[in-house]
Amino acid sequence: MSSGVIDILVDMGFSMSKAEKALEITGNKGVEPAMEWLLAHSDEAEPAPEPSVGESAPALAADAPIQDDVAGASSQTVSTTETAKSMKCDVCGKLFKSNLEVEFHATKSGHDRFSESTEEKKPLSEEEKREQLKMLEEKLKQKRKEREEQEKKNAFEREKNRIRSGKEMSEARKKLEELEMQKLLEQRKREKAEEKEAKQRVRAQIEADKAARRAKAAAESSPSVNTVSAPLPIISSSASTHHRKDYTETRLQLRLTNGQTLTQSFGSKEQLSAVRLFIEMNRTDGNGPFQLMTTFPKKVFTDEDYDTPLDVLGLVPSAVVIVQKKVE
Repeated sequence: MSSGVIDILVDMGFSMSKAEKALEITGNKGVEPAMEWLLAHSDEAEPAPEPSVGESAPALAADAPIQDDVAGASSQTVSTTETAKSMKCDVCGKLFKSNLEVEFHATKSGHDRFSESTEEKKPLSEEEKREQLKMLEEKLKQKRKEREEQEKKNAFEREKNRIRSGKEMSEARKKLEELEMQKLLEQRKREKAEEKEAKQRVRAQIEADKAARRAKAAAESSPSVNTVSAPLPIISSSASTHHRKDYTETRLQLRLTNGQTLTQSFGSKEQLSAVRLFIEMNRTDGNGPFQLMTTFPKKVFTDEDYDTPLDVLGLVPSAVVIVQKKVE
């Protein structure tokens, strides 16, 4: 690789010794670092050596008569056997020793027709050397500009990727929050359904208790007791007809064991068990068995009272019912 770089630098007009020194100082990193060093030390540059191709010219000249005697070829045949020594611009006729010079000339002049030539380009003059150095400087500036543009492009792509990555992370976080919210809503829905089922079980249990108490009361009753007690409901019914006619509902104030008060309206014909069910579904003083009572007149309701309508128990049109913890 270093020999090729030296050839390029020599073609640019630098001496062999300067080219080797530039490569050695720049650590054999290529043409561009060596060019930069040579441009920075252009005042120290040595004149380029004469091309070695000229040394073979006498030999070719010596061989020419022999070829003429043996083959009898014309001067046109000799010219076709000669090797190309330079590139020629067909527009302006300038000779160039390297493709880099051709490229620079084409870019600067706009000429686009070039051909090989057997003419050898003369050693660079001082003006040509300055033109060559100027060409190298422009080439280096172009390369620096391209490198800077590429670095800017790479930085833009990195920033673009960073923004896209941040946006994707934000969307993923938002989606995760939505999933968590959906899970909470589903959990709340399940809890409400379980609570509703629990209340239904409580109602079913109350109805079962009522049916069991009615069956027990019917089994314990005798015909003699029924005949004696038969007129009592008629008397109580006739005595309370006037009150039931005026009031179709009652408003009860329910005092819980923790001091909280619940107020609710019930139908006057509803049984006391409906009040107990309301308390079980809305109480805030904990769980556990309880009993109901009134203070004026003071009365503790028994299991048989829960099947009795509220107007018969004297809880119409309004009353205060106290909830007490039931002692087992």
